[in-house]
Amino acid sequence: MKTVLVTGASAGIGAACARAFLAAGWQVGLMARRPEALEAVAEGHERAVILPGDVTDPQDVARCFADFTARTGRLDVLFNNAGSFGRAATIDELGYDEWRQVVDVNLHGMFLCAQAAFGQMRRQDPQGGRIINNGSISAHAPREGSVAYTTTKHAITGLTKTLSLDGRAYDIACGQIDIGNARTELLEGIIAANPGNPPPTMDVAEVGRAVLHMAELPPEANVQFMTLMATKMPFVGRG
Repeated sequence: MKTVLVTGASAGIGAACARAFLAAGWQVGLMARRPEALEAVAEGHERAVILPGDVTDPQDVARCFADFTARTGRLDVLFNNAGSFGRAATIDELGYDEWRQVVDVNLHGMFLCAQAAFGQMRRQDPQGGRIINNGSISAHAPREGSVAYTTTKHAITGLTKTLSLDGRAYDIACGQIDIGNARTELLEGIIAANPGNPPPTMDVAEVGRAVLHMAELPPEANVQFMTLMATKMPFVGRG
């Protein structure tokens, strides 16, 4: 049975992807800070492993990955998803503590989880696995007032490329999915705030299908970068 650990699994994209993997027969680790929300996503599924923890805490990350692999025996895929947008503001209006909060989750947290996954995949027998990083349309083009979020998502592209290179010797593949306007709790708030001009959106379940596709590829194949966005969004290209 294939195994995947999903971070930020308590809501939004993480929850949608966790459900997609469970429906496809995977053993799924659900990591986030709120255990009761993880329980709601898991719905008592016997193949769901609840992993309460904070991705910005190195000890929590180490414990969650150790607990999951102790139960499953190995880690085939990490969906490195947990992220935070922060408060929309121009750079001169953004406090340093606000900047740090976004960087801690979106960059330090993703580093810690990728580090734990890479080490496990390198040590296990048979060796190898796949890391899928959640980037963003902001890794191509920024939204207004998103300096912290956009900066970190550009950094994740660098993380993806480096892990792809360093993982070759250990059969560890790394890819990135850049998502635009999936209907999540966050986007529903944006829609409610703009009733006269709502943004184009897509069902968040489509993200689950896309990430599952990336995860189910054979070891010799990898989606390096996938852009999945609402059809009527403005075109963005990778520079």
